[in-house]
Amino acid sequence: MQLTRAADYAVRVMIHLSTLPDGSIVPKGRLAKAIEVPESFLSKILQALARAGMIQARRGVDGGFSLQPRGVTATLLEVIEIIDGPIALNICITEGDSCNRHSECPAHLVWMQAQQAMLAVLSGATIADMANNVHCKAPAASVAKLTNFLPRTASKVASHDGVRCATHKTTNARCTNGAVATGSMQDQLKIME
Repeated sequence: MQLTRAADYAVRVMIHLSTLPDGSIVPKGRLAKAIEVPESFLSKILQALARAGMIQARRGVDGGFSLQPRGVTATLLEVIEIIDGPIALNICITEGDSCNRHSECPAHLVWMQAQQAMLAVLSGATIADMANNVHCKAPAASVAKLTNFLPRTASKVASHDGVRCATHKTTNARCTNGAVATGSMQDQLKIME
């Protein structure tokens, strides 16, 4: 399962708007530039977020988009599902008669556990929490939360990757806003031990 670009862009919109002072109204063009998303692709995403009550659209010369109170408290799962609909790792874990083998399938339990772990991570991450981490810092607690769901081998592989600033797309380098991405995932994991 891979997140759609639209869902990724929606998360970027929500995080960016959450970092701004309350009541800020951002024109679509400026928003597109800030989060590095094609403006033409952004319209449908903004409409979906507005329909869901996450953001408010304002028309006119001084128009743009602002974050609604519901958007501040939203989880990553809620934002993704607004754009992509319900998330399922495999069709056999969706409701209904999508798979008649799930009662005898040895993989079904694994799919269910993986689904629950993924949903727990996504529903535990709020837009507000992620906005607090925008300044290119990956706190050890956030890394610990994620690594609790990874198998040992995945944690070891992940520990060699640099910490990536989700907003500015940098790894162990200077972000576009002048902040510095801190440490590597390996360093963060050492802090947790």
